[in-house]
Amino acid sequence: MPVPDYGAAPLAKTFMLVRGLSLLAMVCIVGLTANFVSEIVSTNVDPPREIVGTLAITCLAALYCLISIPFFYSRANLGLFIMAGLDAALLLAFVVVSVILGKPLSFLNCMIVANGNAAANAQSASAFTQSLTSNLGKSGSTLGLENWAGSTRLNCFETKAIWGLKRKQDERASRIATLPRAYLFPLSPSERGILEEDIGSLVQDVQKGEKKAVDVLRAYGKVAVKAHEKTNCLTEIMLKEAEGWLEKGEINMKGPLAGIPVSLKDSIGVAGFDSSVGYSCNTGKPVQFDGAIVRMLKDAGAVPFVKTALPVTLLSFESFNDVWGRCLNPHNAKYSPGGSTGGEGALLAFGGSRIGIGSDVAGSVRAPAHYSGCYSIRCSTGRWPKLGVSTSMPGQEGIPSVFSPMARTLMDLTYFTRSFVQMQPWKYDQSVHPLAWRKEAETEYKEKKKLKVGVMRTDNVVDPAPACARALDMAASALRDQGHEVFDVTPPDPYEALVIASNLLNADGTKTFRSFFRTGESDDPGAKEFGKYMRLPRFIKWFYWAYVKYIKRDDTWAGLLEHWHAKSAAENWQWVARRELYKSRWHEWWNTFGEKGDGLDFILTPPNATPAVPHGGMKGASSACGYTFLFNLLDYSCGILPVTHVDPIDDMLPPSVKVSKMNGVARGAYKHYDAIKMAGLPVAIQLVGRRLEEEKVLACMLRLEDALDAKGQKYELLQVPNI
Repeated sequence: MPVPDYGAAPLAKTFMLVRGLSLLAMVCIVGLTANFVSEIVSTNVDPPREIVGTLAITCLAALYCLISIPFFYSRANLGLFIMAGLDAALLLAFVVVSVILGKPLSFLNCMIVANGNAAANAQSASAFTQSLTSNLGKSGSTLGLENWAGSTRLNCFETKAIWGLKRKQDERASRIATLPRAYLFPLSPSERGILEEDIGSLVQDVQKGEKKAVDVLRAYGKVAVKAHEKTNCLTEIMLKEAEGWLEKGEINMKGPLAGIPVSLKDSIGVAGFDSSVGYSCNTGKPVQFDGAIVRMLKDAGAVPFVKTALPVTLLSFESFNDVWGRCLNPHNAKYSPGGSTGGEGALLAFGGSRIGIGSDVAGSVRAPAHYSGCYSIRCSTGRWPKLGVSTSMPGQEGIPSVFSPMARTLMDLTYFTRSFVQMQPWKYDQSVHPLAWRKEAETEYKEKKKLKVGVMRTDNVVDPAPACARALDMAASALRDQGHEVFDVTPPDPYEALVIASNLLNADGTKTFRSFFRTGESDDPGAKEFGKYMRLPRFIKWFYWAYVKYIKRDDTWAGLLEHWHAKSAAENWQWVARRELYKSRWHEWWNTFGEKGDGLDFILTPPNATPAVPHGGMKGASSACGYTFLFNLLDYSCGILPVTHVDPIDDMLPPSVKVSKMNGVARGAYKHYDAIKMAGLPVAIQLVGRRLEEEKVLACMLRLEDALDAKGQKYELLQVPNI
């Protein structure tokens, strides 16, 4: 039967060819999916809705394609016009099924499935491959599901792979599943000893030949994999490559960090591995060369061994993206471990690493330390290299991002920071100041008899919740009991800093970090909210701003919304000028204490108004970042020291506190505060020095920890579990 040409024979024939191929493809999909559902139902298990949805939509689409062919031959023009609309509707339906309904399957956590031994896994993989190869060409495509749809962890990953979801997650799972046999054995007593040793002692043992670097790597590798099973904290698994670097002598075993495994935020470039920053468009593009941080680590003797989770956009205190999934808090899986260096926080708190490196543009190494219960320092710009890293906002300099270390203990944080700076990072990265480690400053504040400590109790935007206020009181009281002078301070308005910093950080109208998204890719809850508002027409934003300011009478929230639009170059310069004026006011204010500021050694503040947020909590709490963001704008050196845990009784919100009466920023944070649900979550304090005062900050953190220890209040780390 000749094909109707409709006056365009080539297009008509192409239409029929495409229709026929579409019908054939959908029949195959229906056969595959129906067989899959049949096997699931035969085991008295309800099939996942995403699979049923795929089957239903595909059946309808196949039937529609079949019916459309007679319409085409009958020259039913009205019918063809209607079909054009149906084509669009079916396309939308497929998008809904694949992007929305398909997500639950993609989040399937195969790491919690009981794993078989290596032989069983190999047999399962072999059976799956053979069955797939032999059955693909058969009518009905019965894939021999009984050979592979079993209950092992590898089976779970195979199931996900069949549906083409989460290539990077499957690649990660494969790397874990194929680790050398040494990683399959339980922790030995000697490995337990390695995990309990500080890095300074470990370096000496490695350099003396008393311990092998590969044994240290394997001890931490085992725990890192276990931490990942519980928290989904890892992205790239580099353990086999790290063993190769050691074997080939590519790591300097005479360096000050000889043999120390170091975990890295996913955005740090390691040759041969992706630096996806959670964007799918960045996957499958391994970097060609090690970045400055990695080159320095290897020259210092350290061993990069895993990369860790972060949020897409890097603008959140959560750590979720479609590429790697959601990272969980090791204390409570219902809560975030922090962000954007959240994977490091979870890994360090769990004990799967002693040293990690992350980045911080609004609190991204400090929030994870506070949320997860570990230590960190936010270095000033120019103290730490950042050449060879990926970012969601290349070119953004209004509030520069800085790379900084995190650690499981304060002793390790200090040793690592000192050793790293002594490696002269300015020789690896032109942006680093040639500023050597000032041992005399570190010693001065370790030995200073009486410290002068200011306590900033609120940022005038969101008062700290009871748990965070109690931690601050504990720190102040411990120092006071040691004879130090502790007093409250009221610095230049922190709210003004929040307004300036938020407008500078997003001066491009959020266009840059949004440019990396693919259609259907999940956004971070917080970034999505403020990005959505940023893209509204100016006149609509003006009406909403007027409503908030004059009807709701919320000046705090209105002040943040007032200038929330993309800035021209001239406008951006004006905001930079405001930033510099604000920084000068802080400098002058600090100088009013004593002789040019020597009457105030450091400031204590909460790191955040609340402990960790629940998953999705940044949708409302994204603006409540003033306690950390303030010091990014000022470029001050800040340390995070965990102090206590949320107590379900002591930290209850008093009945007198009315969340509904708070400003919009505070409401977004406090709606998640529940001392009972949060019980056991870590709570930290932030210790702040002035710009480029890392030595002083670390020394004063030690003085504070010693003061807490003297009262029996030193923070208790999570114990490394038996593996």
